[in-house]
Amino acid sequence: MKLRIRFSKRGKVRWTSHRDVARMWERALRRARLPVAYTAGFSPRPQLSFGLALPTGCESDAEYLDVALTAPVEAAGLAGALDPLLPEGVEVMAADTVAPGVPSLQEAVTSCSWTIEVPGTAAGDLAAAAGRVLGAEALPVERQRKGRDVVDDLRPSVLALSCAPGSTTTGTDPAGAVLHAELGTRPRGVRPSELARVMGLTFGTARRTCQWIERDGSRWEPLEADRVAVAPVTERVS
Repeated sequence: MKLRIRFSKRGKVRWTSHRDVARMWERALRRARLPVAYTAGFSPRPQLSFGLALPTGCESDAEYLDVALTAPVEAAGLAGALDPLLPEGVEVMAADTVAPGVPSLQEAVTSCSWTIEVPGTAAGDLAAAAGRVLGAEALPVERQRKGRDVVDDLRPSVLALSCAPGSTTTGTDPAGAVLHAELGTRPRGVRPSELARVMGLTFGTARRTCQWIERDGSRWEPLEADRVAVAPVTERVS
């Protein structure tokens, strides 16, 4: 059977690399004595499959992990068993089994929702920058791929942007605004740092709030227990 776990990554642990997160999960699953399946060969490894890698420094309420098991387990009690074995800031939010043969998370996820703090920028200025981005025909950005500098167009993957005022500091200076972004994963994903570059802004903490699978015109969360259809995303700015 395969188990799918949704977990959060908040606070200082956001600076932990994807590889270190994989190691902490291997250790926690082993200490919890779950019947994890292992690969064959000279150096067997636990059969774990993560969703889209979270950029280092970003927080998330929507990280996913698929675990192959050799025997059934009760998903309802996993949070209580695993949370004490995980570092501060990593918390199991939900878990359930998934049907055999479902596509991997990296293949299935088509977009992600983000909440991004934009300090020192008023909501009106942020909305203007978002409008310029959504109105652009192309958003070229330079990236490195396999040791080579290439130029990619981010515009097809910027699906939606909306803005809200942030909290205010003491006095009259705005503490900033909040950007809600819907970023596609195909043909290539967009990092919040890259979105900041094309918007000409400095972002604060970025938090991934959802990963989405698009199917038959609707979006679904990857976790079977959380599958609630929502309307397809359309471009918007407010």
